[in-house]
Amino acid sequence: MRIKVLFFAKLREVFQTSDIDLTFTESDNKVSDVLIALREKGEAWAVELNENKSFRVAVNQVMVTEDVMLNEGDEIALFPPVTGG
Repeated sequence: MRIKVLFFAKLREVFQTSDIDLTFTESDNKVSDVLIALREKGEAWAVELNENKSFRVAVNQVMVTEDVMLNEGDEIALFPPVTGG
């Protein structure tokens, strides 16, 4: 299963990329599986995507939780919470 992961705001700056493509086995099919795989990429990834950090996840432009099942070709977006005034 192939998916695209997009990074926005601070995450894009820290990871020095705006997106990556990931390939998973059929058993790795939840948002949480993607987050685990990204954390395993190294220190900055593990720090910024730590379970205690605040960030949002969207699948195909819809806000979701980590237990959402993924399908071939889905697009996941990760971004920090946005504040404004």
